[in-house]
Amino acid sequence: MDKDAFTGGVDPGGLWTKNDIRILICYILASVNAPLTGEDISGIMQGKALANYFETGDALAGLEGLGHISSTPEGYVIEPTGREIALSLDTGLPLAVRDKALAAAVSLLARARAKRENRVETEDLENGCRVRCVISGGDGGDLMELGLYVADRAQARVIEENFYKDPEGVYQLLLAALTGDREFAREYFS
Repeated sequence: MDKDAFTGGVDPGGLWTKNDIRILICYILASVNAPLTGEDISGIMQGKALANYFETGDALAGLEGLGHISSTPEGYVIEPTGREIALSLDTGLPLAVRDKALAAAVSLLARARAKRENRVETEDLENGCRVRCVISGGDGGDLMELGLYVADRAQARVIEENFYKDPEGVYQLLLAALTGDREFAREYFS
């Protein structure tokens, strides 16, 4: 098939046709079955170098105009016709592209959930920052609170990023350290 999409920023193996980009968007939305914002979808496509930013935006607008996806306050959702597209045409996309896109979408949703359920607060101090990481117990109570002092905001941002990547892992590692379960810590880092 001839390339008909702008390919700036797209790696070899990425999507170079407008139709493939539309199919992949339907595939992502159908697979995660959760709303994703246009920024989220563009981030997935660009982050994995699967499609160009402008082509992704154009594909979203086109799919919405045709009624295959809808925009809600939470983000785009798949409509029945879009789901049909995803189910019938997704095999035309390279497996590596589907896997990369889906992994990125699932990771994005997990991170959003981690931010919803947990929190990080940074307080500027005279000689650095205090970072407070809180893991929610789910029913309004906090399961764990960890306070750290760091030299500056840059270090605080690194801690926040890594905390949100795996708050459950932070909890399990801290619990293992405090209970003397060194074997768990070794397994976690293996």
